[in-house]
Amino acid sequence: MKTLPAVDAVIIGGGWAGLLMAKELGSRTALSIVVLERGVPRNPADYADAMDELDYAIRMRMMQDLSQETVTLRHNASERALPLRQHGSFQPGAGVGGSGEHWNALCPRFLPDCFELLSKTTEKYGAKALPEDHSIRDWGVTYDELEPYYTRVDKLLGVSGKAGNLKGKQIEGGNIFEGPRSEEYPTPPTKVPYFAALFRDAAKSLGYHPFPAPSATLSQSYTNPDGISRGGCTYCGFCGRFGCMVGAKAQPTTLLLPIIQKRKNVVLRTGAWVRRILSDFGSKSRGVTYIDASGEEVFQPASLVFLSSWTFNNTRLLLLSGIGEPYSPATGRGTVGSNLTHQVSTNAATAFFEQPLNRFMGSGSAAMFIGDLDGDAFDRGNLPFLRGGTLGARGYGFQPIANFGVVPHSVKAKWGSEWKKAAVDYYDRTGVIGFTGEHLAYKSNFMDLDPTYKDKLGDPLLRLTLDWHENERKMSEFATAKAVEIARVMNAKEI
Repeated sequence: MKTLPAVDAVIIGGGWAGLLMAKELGSRTALSIVVLERGVPRNPADYADAMDELDYAIRMRMMQDLSQETVTLRHNASERALPLRQHGSFQPGAGVGGSGEHWNALCPRFLPDCFELLSKTTEKYGAKALPEDHSIRDWGVTYDELEPYYTRVDKLLGVSGKAGNLKGKQIEGGNIFEGPRSEEYPTPPTKVPYFAALFRDAAKSLGYHPFPAPSATLSQSYTNPDGISRGGCTYCGFCGRFGCMVGAKAQPTTLLLPIIQKRKNVVLRTGAWVRRILSDFGSKSRGVTYIDASGEEVFQPASLVFLSSWTFNNTRLLLLSGIGEPYSPATGRGTVGSNLTHQVSTNAATAFFEQPLNRFMGSGSAAMFIGDLDGDAFDRGNLPFLRGGTLGARGYGFQPIANFGVVPHSVKAKWGSEWKKAAVDYYDRTGVIGFTGEHLAYKSNFMDLDPTYKDKLGDPLLRLTLDWHENERKMSEFATAKAVEIARVMNAKEI
């Protein structure tokens, strides 16, 4: 194994977290820094002609190659996990910028009580209200402590939106249920697509408080504190799973890479597949080993090692490297791999309309939401679940391959001329009210190394043991009923 000259710091992963760490360390210190990214180099200029739905949205060009490494999944510890061979809920990016290149740019903040979930829930409802298998904890930091950093990120990204709680004062038109903001958003909200406007008006008539989604896609030209300027969105509809062709969407290659490239003390290496973090008995790091772009295994000595890749990859690397105590659901001991959560994300109601909705226009985060059902914002009375989420209508741009063929139940044919006619007729007359809720932490949801399946290098894959519990199922049922109610007021022809 070849040993490279020692550096002060190695950063594993070249996405938002990794490049932001490289920018801050490289700008504030004289430390020698190496960023290791196993994917390909990326340049925002490459996206100018990259609106190929088949390549990017269907074949997932910007995602991790699952034939080389994936995760295995089971719903409980009695099942045998099987490898995921296509992208679904989890879409880790590959290449410089990571998932920050292909994200939809929705940019909300956590609610204040999310950071103190155990203590706040127990205080309000009592310990007996918590699910029996829960592993909910307080974070150890509060919203107020993090708020200045939220604001700093808003300015870095140029987040577009409307404050609903400014220094404790509720403001109509924004999310009045959010935590207090110290400042207004850097840029105004993005334009409201027609379907989202229908949702807004219907929700408001029912007594809800709709607000425009906070978006890291610019509504207008903006120059951030680092002096990087971007233009506003053109609403082409090619956002999620794509890089932005005009640079309006905040991406690591747009906001961070140009600064890093000017730093002589920062080196970015692509095609670098990190296999292990070497340490002294799992305590002090000595560096990392990785397979370079030529296929050679090398050792990069470093005093500091930062894990900045996708959560699954960070956890897997810790487990493979023997760092930290792996979580055991049987004993409750260990932390590495514990408290796996995702989100309660559903298409709560699919609505069909008489009129066209112009859904080919939009952006990944041009949407209207309601926060009335989020967290503990509402009186849950005797509802059989804790917490909640947001309902919303998004105008993210209907692309023809992914969205063609959705027809109402009244169309009985599954193929043939009747079905084809209905599919064409309803292509631009279909809208989805989506729900995104909280997934509580449970002792039975965790990550460990799979005993059977391995990656292309022979290392064990990460195994996910993950499922919704009764709390999440009841929450989803509740949200669906509310979404259907709103869709009816939107004058949907069929739901």
